[in-house]
Amino acid sequence: MTGAPITAQLALGLALALLLLLLAGAALLLPQFRREARVTARLAALRARQEGAAAPSQPLLQRGLAWLGTLLLRSGLLPRDTLAAWKAMLVAAHFRQDRALALLAGAKLLLMLALPLPVWLMVDPLFDGAEPVIFCALAAAALGLLLPDLLLAQRRRARLQAVERGLPDALDMMVICAEAGLGLEAGIERVALEIAPAHRAVAEEFAVTAQELRIAADRRLALQSLGARLQLEPLKRLAATLVQTLQYGTPLTQALRGLAAELRQEQLVKFETRAARLPVLLTLPMVAFILPTIFLVLAGPAVIQIMQSL
Repeated sequence: MTGAPITAQLALGLALALLLLLLAGAALLLPQFRREARVTARLAALRARQEGAAAPSQPLLQRGLAWLGTLLLRSGLLPRDTLAAWKAMLVAAHFRQDRALALLAGAKLLLMLALPLPVWLMVDPLFDGAEPVIFCALAAAALGLLLPDLLLAQRRRARLQAVERGLPDALDMMVICAEAGLGLEAGIERVALEIAPAHRAVAEEFAVTAQELRIAADRRLALQSLGARLQLEPLKRLAATLVQTLQYGTPLTQALRGLAAELRQEQLVKFETRAARLPVLLTLPMVAFILPTIFLVLAGPAVIQIMQSL
């Protein structure tokens, strides 16, 4: 009678041991399978790139925005000045894909058409007349039209600050490359490679300039494009310095060293200006939060005594 339970317990123990062995084997082999999967995916991507295969499909929302933007761009409703301003803003914000302009136009059109409806549904129960509701819907449409511009302007401002902050270090590295005997193109490419971990925005701009120097017939145009892309004054001065060096043969290291010192001095002046504004900016918090507390501590006991005497 006791043989059957013992046999069942033994079979259950063997099954559990076999399951544990399978789990341990899977845990040991899973990293190898993941590594092989990553290598296989990378090889497939390289083969697709070499064979000129089509790029992977983009998300449905992105394709829809690109389609709407393409229709709006082909309609001819937008003036050329507006399109040029959008392109400049996209380039400065580091959106340089082929369909970036179409995506921006599609996003503006979609937000302008989609935001008024939820705002209408939210505001309609709050007002009796139709005029405030219509005004809120029109304000939502205007906000949807301007919201992508605000986001792009914020990203452009952050990128310009990053480039301006890292440019003196890049110039110092260019001086080192020039003193080591590297040419202008090789020096810019080397700086773009070495400075990427610290200042990625500067590295990206220098990498684009290095590519343009390889393919451009006139090197001066490629260098002038460095300052024209972001419309940043330090980059314009750098481009003018490099063009002058190529045209007149002036010493490159001396010019770059002087420009780096000037940029650092300008950044120091900006920091001092911001520091000088701190007392003015702290006046309002002091009046709003600190002074009432001081008055309460100083005059509180006297007011309490007067109230008790009355």
